[in-house]
Formats: sequence, C-alpha cells, structure tokens
Amino acid sequence: MNVTFDWQGRVGEVWAEEWRRTDRTLAPINDALLAQAAPGLPSGARILDLGCGAGTTSFALADACPGAAITGIDLSEALIAVARERGADRPNLAFEVGDASCWAPADGSAFDAIVSRHGVMFFDDPIAAFTHLRGIMGPDARLVFSCFRTRAENHWAEALRPIVERFAPQMLAGPPPPTGPFAFADPARIIEILSAAGFASPRIEPLDFDYVAGEGDDPVADAVALFRRIGPFAAMLREIDATSAAAAMSDLARVAATHLAGGRISFRAAAWIVSTEPDPERPS
Repeated sequence: MNVTFDWQGRVGEVWAEEWRRTDRTLAPINDALLAQAAPGLPSGARILDLGCGAGTTSFALADACPGAAITGIDLSEALIAVARERGADRPNLAFEVGDASCWAPADGSAFDAIVSRHGVMFFDDPIAAFTHLRGIMGPDARLVFSCFRTRAENHWAEALRPIVERFAPQMLAGPPPPTGPFAFADPARIIEILSAAGFASPRIEPLDFDYVAGEGDDPVADAVALFRRIGPFAAMLREIDATSAAAAMSDLARVAATHLAGGRISFRAAAWIVSTEPDPERPS
C-alpha cells in the first residue's frame, strides 16, 4: 500500500469526517505526551505536532504551554482543513499540509520540541525521516511520540481478527508490514531507528488505556460506524463482496455488544510513550 497516497486521498478524508470518534479512541494519550513534552520548555517555545490530524494534540499543547508557538503538520488536506477551522481563534497555532519526512519551517527556525500522537508509524524510510526531524530540532530539544504496542495487546484490533480471518484471511498472510499501526510495536526496532537517526537512547514507557469505540444513545451502532470506516475492519470491507460484508457487519455488532459497559463500548489498548533528545555526540 502506498501510505503517502493513502493519507493524502480517501483515507485522510474519512479520518477528517470521523475525527470526533477517532479522537475519542486516543484521548487518554494526550496527557501522557504532555507529561513528557511540556515540563521545562522555555517561554516562547516552538513546538511541532507531527501528524496532527484534526488538531487535538496541538490544542492540548497550546493549553499546557500558553506562550508557545505550535505548528501542526499532516499529509491530509482534509484533516488540516478541520484543524484550521477548529483553531481559528487561537493565534499561537498554525496548521500546514506537509510530509514530516521532508517538511521544514519556512523561516528555518529550530523546534524546541516535536510531539506526535501516533503519527510516526507510517514513514516509508523511518531512519531518513527521523534523521530529517533531528535536523530541524534545537540541540536541547526533545522528541516525544506515542505508538501502538503489539496487535495482541490491543484488543480493539485483536477482537476483530476472527472476523477478518473468516472473510479475508489473505489480509493476515505474510509478515507484519514495515509501516502501519503496529510498525513500532517492538521497542528494539524503535531504539535501532532512533539511534541510526542520531538520537540518544530513548525512554520507552508503556501506557494502557481504554479505547472507547462507541457511546451515546446507541453505543453498539456508534462502534460499528467507527470500525466500518476506520482501521483493519474497514480495509477488509473494501476487499469483500456485499453478501460477505453484510455478514461481517453482523459479526462486528455482536463483538461490540460484548464490550458494552457503563454505556460505552470499550476495548483494551496498549501504547508506548517514547521520549528522547538529539545525541550530542552525533553532530547533525
């Protein structure tokens, strides 16, 4: 799959349409990112939100660091349009369409922090991308990002695996792809990539959280609406015929219903919070 084209095309448009649901699923991650990124930043810090999506992490950074200048970048024009609309009344926020593996600020200024909520797992060449990011950071800057741990630890994906196995087993064949939601599940790979890109040994901490897929008047229908448009189940629907899709949707509703508690459909989710700095022994 061409990930760049994917995010710039229909997938980015769907995420823009579904930003309220997708932000809900990842909401607990923002506090963990801020706890690593915000303390000690200088007054007037320059912060880059990489893969900013609809802007929620940028807004959280603006609230935590009111004197900072925050730039959010994303491949998707549709998502950036949402972020700009939501942040129209925030003068310290700017949003740009850009590829983080090569984008740089027009004025050439260095960033004091680069933060990303689940935006780093899609680089075609991660070492080259992180090397570039190091080049637009100040010497005392920090890099903080989140990424999913293994599929088995993320029940929002694992619970749907039997449905995919039934209707599109070919999608699960072969080794895990080098890009995608679980591409940074192995801490050893994270360390290898960051070291090769000139970063210091990272701190990699686990975060377990509730992935809220459905809520409201009909939580099951809300969860089904999310999964049919976002993630591996949605990808499967694009590969199967209408009859199989209808049967798969029925299975999905049954799985979602088994996770209903307290008016919400929640699944276990597992992430890494990774933080590091440029290695002073490795000049850029």
